[in-house]
Amino acid sequence: MRFRPCIDIHNGAVKQIVGASLKDEGDQAAANFISTKNAEYYARMYQRDGLTGGHVILLNAVSSDYYEATRRQAFAALSAYPQGMQAGGGITADNAAQFLEAGASHVIVTSDVFRDGKISWENLEKLVHAVGKEHIVLDLSCRQKDDGYYIVTDRWQRFTEVKLCGRALDSLAGYCDEFLVHGVDVEGKISGVEEGLVRLLAAWDGAEAVTYAGGIGSMDDVQRFREISRGRLDFTVGSALDIFGGKIPYSALCYE
Repeated sequence: MRFRPCIDIHNGAVKQIVGASLKDEGDQAAANFISTKNAEYYARMYQRDGLTGGHVILLNAVSSDYYEATRRQAFAALSAYPQGMQAGGGITADNAAQFLEAGASHVIVTSDVFRDGKISWENLEKLVHAVGKEHIVLDLSCRQKDDGYYIVTDRWQRFTEVKLCGRALDSLAGYCDEFLVHGVDVEGKISGVEEGLVRLLAAWDGAEAVTYAGGIGSMDDVQRFREISRGRLDFTVGSALDIFGGKIPYSALCYE
């Protein structure tokens, strides 16, 4: 179990948002925190503190008027800490190599591999061919519905038909190096972890690393996460960190 830092960029600024509030129309998002510092600042801080495997996330759609400003911030962070962070947001087989060339260790992919509510094995094959399995993180962010957790795409607004379970993880593991899973219903709310989701992920016995994100709001939540995950999962914290306006000391997580 280790802490993975993050840099979320929206409308050209480093932000922490309420995940489910993100909308492409009007480039809207409910912000918990908007930083006066740029993405490069945070990347250099993570490099200084020896934190690896963090996430630089571009929250604007490629079609957004803000996308280029957001991409410039992301590329500056990746260049400042080469091979130290992963990059996600609008990644496809066509542009993935650009992010690796900019300094990302991995690309994080969601919507491009889930089309029309299903897994696009064709797009997964194209992605592996373009950059190699060892450079791919699959984002399986999900929301609770009916009898379980279902992967969501399109700014976490659209449910797919893919239920997150051990069999799904087994099937997808052959196409990636790691998984990133946001508990969307608690993302950005600092209300505690999605315990059912954490237990599900911790029960999977695959070899690929799994990072959980969503809801951690205190050091008590970190301890609770450690207990229910049995130390088998990595985790990320955003809005709750003091460097993003929260109460959890960043320094307390650097050596988790």
